[in-house]
Amino acid sequence: MNKLTDLTDRSSDQWIHMGTGEMRTPIREKKLKTDVVVIGGGMAGICAAVSAARNGSKVILVQDRPVLGGNASSEIRVIVHGVTKLKSGLPERETGIIEEILLLNRFYNEQHSFTVWDHVLYDYVTREANITLMMNTQAIRAVTSKNKIESAICWQLSTETVITIDADIFIDCSGDGLLAATAGAFYRTGREASSEFGEKYAPQEADGWQMGATILLSSKDMGKPMDFKAPPYTIKFDAENTHSDRRIIPFVEGFWWVEIGSNDDIIGTAEIDRHRLMGHAYGVWDYVKNSGKFPEADNFALDWVGSLPGRRESRRFMGDYILSEPDQIGFKQFNDAVAFGGWPLDEHNPGGIENLAEPPSFWHEHFEKIYQIPFGSLYSKNISNLLFAGRNISQTHVALSSSRVMGTCATMGQAVGTAAALCVKKNISPRELRENHIATLQNQLLRDDAFIPQRPANDKMNLAKTANRVLASSTRQGDVKLLTDGVSRDENGKIHHWQSNGLSAEVIFEWDKPLHLSAVEMKCDTNVKKNIMMLKNTRENEAYTTIIPPELLKSLKLYLMINGNWVEYGVVNENQKRLIKFNFNTTKTTAFKIHITKTYGVKNAKLFEVRCYE
Repeated sequence: MNKLTDLTDRSSDQWIHMGTGEMRTPIREKKLKTDVVVIGGGMAGICAAVSAARNGSKVILVQDRPVLGGNASSEIRVIVHGVTKLKSGLPERETGIIEEILLLNRFYNEQHSFTVWDHVLYDYVTREANITLMMNTQAIRAVTSKNKIESAICWQLSTETVITIDADIFIDCSGDGLLAATAGAFYRTGREASSEFGEKYAPQEADGWQMGATILLSSKDMGKPMDFKAPPYTIKFDAENTHSDRRIIPFVEGFWWVEIGSNDDIIGTAEIDRHRLMGHAYGVWDYVKNSGKFPEADNFALDWVGSLPGRRESRRFMGDYILSEPDQIGFKQFNDAVAFGGWPLDEHNPGGIENLAEPPSFWHEHFEKIYQIPFGSLYSKNISNLLFAGRNISQTHVALSSSRVMGTCATMGQAVGTAAALCVKKNISPRELRENHIATLQNQLLRDDAFIPQRPANDKMNLAKTANRVLASSTRQGDVKLLTDGVSRDENGKIHHWQSNGLSAEVIFEWDKPLHLSAVEMKCDTNVKKNIMMLKNTRENEAYTTIIPPELLKSLKLYLMINGNWVEYGVVNENQKRLIKFNFNTTKTTAFKIHITKTYGVKNAKLFEVRCYE
């Protein structure tokens, strides 16, 4: 490179250090080596990094903003939706890492603050010893050789530093996928023709339209009349000619439909679009405040206005399988299923707020149940060590209209993070993992409390299945033997749990011959039929709770049978997770007992699964 393009060349610096009197040249270049690099610190990227780290890989998580969370962060403030709008009206909530995050927020952010939420995410990531977190850092280029990424070249804004990271596996969870694009990974933008995949909601002819980005705002009641004067760049809202689905009330949370899409290069025009979005956002608020049609807004003033648009769609990278609308609607069963979704097919109109005649969103179809997402859609077709999670996976435009929500993206993130760690351990590619070790990946995900619909666990290392007797001190519902059936939630109307009749309660696993144990794990109840994500307008109803789930176990103990006596081997108080683990030195025993004393509110304890390992 010459000096104009080499960002590491600082020979022109004229820096006199007053402490030493020396003329110095700053060092603005680093080279790092790790097992796995995750690009993007949104919900998918966080789950990918944590799952890879917990499964033994050294991970560098690269985030281009000063906060984690992506579209969910305080900078954009989108709700972490997942499977929250099934036809039943109840969710089928995601578990695993994303649930751990949402539960942690319940414990440390009772006030529902978005800026505190940023730091809950920061806390969660930095707890992991195997993760190195790099903030304010963008991966700007991939260095490849023979269809394999060798390095990610990154620019850290805050330190003016070029950082080159070598790794075995790269995961692009950045949404736009700059690293993957510069690596030469195949990708698409725009809408497929309906004939290509048999999609009834796709246009007859392919085109370039991508769903747009949105700037959100919020307001609060100031207790007195508040005037509003629109800034000069405001774009007047044409209320007389807008579709009726563009609802103004409630106005407190802002307007998700203040959106601008693109028929071409939505990334290249991002700054132009951002300025237009600011104008449209203030135009709608000006209409609310000054049209005279909303007297209920007289005392309201803007409390927060976003400056960073939340993008819904750009590049979609092609894998060995392209997820499509018929797969989702037909609930296709995949041999390589690793994640799930169920948000409605929710395609926003071409043009967004600049196409006022159309509704802002076409709710094409709501799902009765959840659909599977295959691993073949989560890695690159032509770059051998590249994985994806989030809206940039291998899927059609119509399929993306459902799978793009962050709770669903998080399930993909946990899947690819776990896959990356397995690829490192086995020194294989993601494609080889899919072809030869997919059951290993699926069983590890299920052990780690991810959920794969219609896919019971079959972990041969789980010794709980070999117990000669499984006993409970009391049973109100279910059967204690269901704790080893491989399904960690009630599914499709069938019970897969044991529930006690009051507290305290005990579950005992016994063997006729001694065995050696070093771990006991269990999955308790958090009521996956209620949402626990943070809302802008908090509410407590059949589908949402704003509190710590009262079903969650709070206090319990583990005992092992040693020479005919129960010996205490673990205590958990103030539990914060659905997946509860007891780890201890390998011990010879003939039985273990789980003694449950408290929940966070309900009278009966409920377990869905118990496992143990040598």
